[in-house]
Amino acid sequence: MQAEARLKKLQEFVKQVQGQLIVSCQATPEEALFGSDIMAKMALSAQRGGAKAIRSNSPADVKAICQTVNLPVIGLYKEVLPDYPVIITPTLKHALAIADAGADVIAIDATNRPHPEGDVHLLIEAIHDKTDCLVMADISTLEEGLAAQAAGADMVSSTLSGYTDYSPQQNLPDLELVKHLAQALTIPVFAEGRYHTPEQVVQALTLGATGVVVGGAITRPHEITARYIQAINAR
Repeated sequence: MQAEARLKKLQEFVKQVQGQLIVSCQATPEEALFGSDIMAKMALSAQRGGAKAIRSNSPADVKAICQTVNLPVIGLYKEVLPDYPVIITPTLKHALAIADAGADVIAIDATNRPHPEGDVHLLIEAIHDKTDCLVMADISTLEEGLAAQAAGADMVSSTLSGYTDYSPQQNLPDLELVKHLAQALTIPVFAEGRYHTPEQVVQALTLGATGVVVGGAITRPHEITARYIQAINAR
C-alpha cells in the first residue's frame, strides 16, 4: 500500500478507536468457547456493547468476524515455530493469510527476540508492499517501541510487556510503559495486557493511549470465574 493511502487509512482507523475500547476475541482449542462461529458471536456482542474494533487470532476467526461485524479488525496469526519464541504472526506467510481473511490491521511480534524473518523492518516493509493492511507492532519495552516506529510500524501496542523475560513481570497492566510510549512516540500507542477493570482502561487512556485492548476480562468466562473463586478462597 502506498504511503499516502496508508496514512489515510491510519487516520480513519485512529478516528474510529480514539479514546475507545477494542475487544480481543480469542480462544485456544482447549477452551470451551473455541470456534470461529463462537468468536464471531463474541465479536458481535462486543460491538453491541460499544467496542470500536476487534482483535482476533487466526485466518478462520478473522474471516468469520469480518463477515459478522462492521468494525475494524486487528488480525494476528499465532503459531509456535521451532527454535523461535516469537508466535504472533511470525512470518510474511502468516501475515498474508490474515490479510486475505479481511483484517484491516495486522499485529506482529516486534520484540527484540530472535525472529524467523530475521529483520522486523523487512517484515513490516513486505506487509505494506503486499497488502492493504496497517501494521501494529506488539512490543514489551520502550526501546522496542522506538525501534518499531523507526522500522515503519503504523502503531505500537504494549501487548507483550510481561511476556518477554526482560520486561516487568507483574499481574497489573504496564501503565508506566504506556505513559513512556505515549510521550516518546509520534505514532499511535495502544495499551493491552492484563486490563481487568474499567478504571485501568481509563487510566491508560489518560496516560496517552490511543485505545485500549481488553481480552480475557471480557471474553474468557473461565478466567473471570477463576478471579471470583480466588477472591472467595482468599477470605
